[in-house]
Amino acid sequence: MSLSTYIFGIVSALLVIFVVIELLRRRHLRERHAIWWLIAGLFALIAGIFPETLRWSASLIGVEIPINLVFFASIAVLFFVSLQYSSELTQLESKTRTLAERVAIMELEIRTLRSSESNQPE
Repeated sequence: MSLSTYIFGIVSALLVIFVVIELLRRRHLRERHAIWWLIAGLFALIAGIFPETLRWSASLIGVEIPINLVFFASIAVLFFVSLQYSSELTQLESKTRTLAERVAIMELEIRTLRSSESNQPE
């Protein structure tokens, strides 16, 4: 691996970690959403600083080409992020439906009260 590739890998991993921490600090990203990106950034940083760990872990798992392990890990992280967002989306849809039903019931009650007030003789 050339020096420029080595430096690029480390800088990219540090950039990912910095951006995630900055988004957390500014409250643009919640902790539960940031965890997967921080894990990915830390693994990228470790692999960038110690490239032999990638070769070692690939041989330990039985992957012949270490970059295939990187692709697999990247897809796995994206899968878990997608799964987390799908779960949260389902919960939000359920809450939205419940709120819409409550609002509809309240509007009906208000209309009923208004119509009963207007029908009463003064």
